[in-house]
Amino acid sequence: MKAVVYKKYGPPKVLKLTEVEKPKPKDDEVLVKIHAATVTSGDVRLRSSNFPPLFWLPARIIFGLFRPKKKILGHELAGVVESTGKDVSRFGVGDAIFGTTTMLNTGSYAEYICLPESWKHGVVESKPINLTFEEAAALPVGGMTAMYLLEKADVKRAEKVLVYGASGSVGSYALQLANKEGSSVTAVCSDSNFEMVESLGADNVIDYKVEDYSERNEKFDIVFDAVGKTSKTKAKKVLKENGAFVSVKMLTKEKDEHLKRIREMAVQEEIQPYVDTYYYLDEIVEAHEYVESGRKRGNVVIKIDDDE
Repeated sequence: MKAVVYKKYGPPKVLKLTEVEKPKPKDDEVLVKIHAATVTSGDVRLRSSNFPPLFWLPARIIFGLFRPKKKILGHELAGVVESTGKDVSRFGVGDAIFGTTTMLNTGSYAEYICLPESWKHGVVESKPINLTFEEAAALPVGGMTAMYLLEKADVKRAEKVLVYGASGSVGSYALQLANKEGSSVTAVCSDSNFEMVESLGADNVIDYKVEDYSERNEKFDIVFDAVGKTSKTKAKKVLKENGAFVSVKMLTKEKDEHLKRIREMAVQEEIQPYVDTYYYLDEIVEAHEYVESGRKRGNVVIKIDDDE
């Protein structure tokens, strides 16, 4: 099968499309024919080993001190079950699924992958029937991250939420989820993305190039840093008493219940993935270059099999 492999840390060109052996499912695994994957900021960090100084050494110990342990990147996917191990009960051949590859020894930049039907760190669920494979692949990581952090901030009690970096993947989901809870959402992004965030439910917009949100004479229940580029110190200036600051820099956890809820919301059209650009597997270098440029909006999807 075809897969994108990298054997050393570095720029996008370390990613190489090559032929590798097709995997075979263990007793508790499903073999998935992947239709779509994504390029997340996490993929870019792992490829380049561009971790914050405080986390650089621990991250390299986990993911490979001198060279990457996980040779195939790709954190999320959507596809169809081609075969199952004898102990699998949740999924059957032909089922359309979506989910993550968190802490597995391989990723989704490939034509096939073996996934446990359940494991400690990642999640897999039936694909929302109303979404394409490309749309479904873009749901898990950004959607669950936003849901986890909004729950941590107790979004149900929030009247006003500010999302910094609202046009990115996590930000676009945080905006929609907070809006769904009844919060008034202020989106911080560039003016070129105003139309996008307004289409997703933003009540107010701030151009970060023109205005410093922390100097506003306005108070919020939650400041959600969706890109890791603002600080708790700045956020405190506009937070109400007992207001909450949450950031993608915080540790999060993938939960089955979160993916189930995101799936249900997608089916009910209460949340939608925003796909910026599509690439094919042989364009993976260009896809990583684009995400690394910081210009992407929402999600960047990799088409692996166009057969819907």
